[in-house]
Amino acid sequence: MTIKEQVAKTIDRLSEPELKQVAEYLSFLKFRSRVQKTQPVDEKKLAALYAEFSGQDHQMAEDGIEDYHKGLLAEDLKC
Repeated sequence: MTIKEQVAKTIDRLSEPELKQVAEYLSFLKFRSRVQKTQPVDEKKLAALYAEFSGQDHQMAEDGIEDYHKGLLAEDLKC
């Protein structure tokens, strides 16, 4: 007798509450198999993206600090 046949035979003898638990467990197994199929993170690609955006973030901060400095000077002149 195959495992599938053994499981089917056992399922035939379960009560409704037990069948509900089996159905929930099967849903969990399906979910887990989908999650496990996701691609692992490519660390090199992630590092390259981090470096790229880090440079952009730094440039944006540098650009913004000039505007901030101009704003401070304008406030000082008002006083």
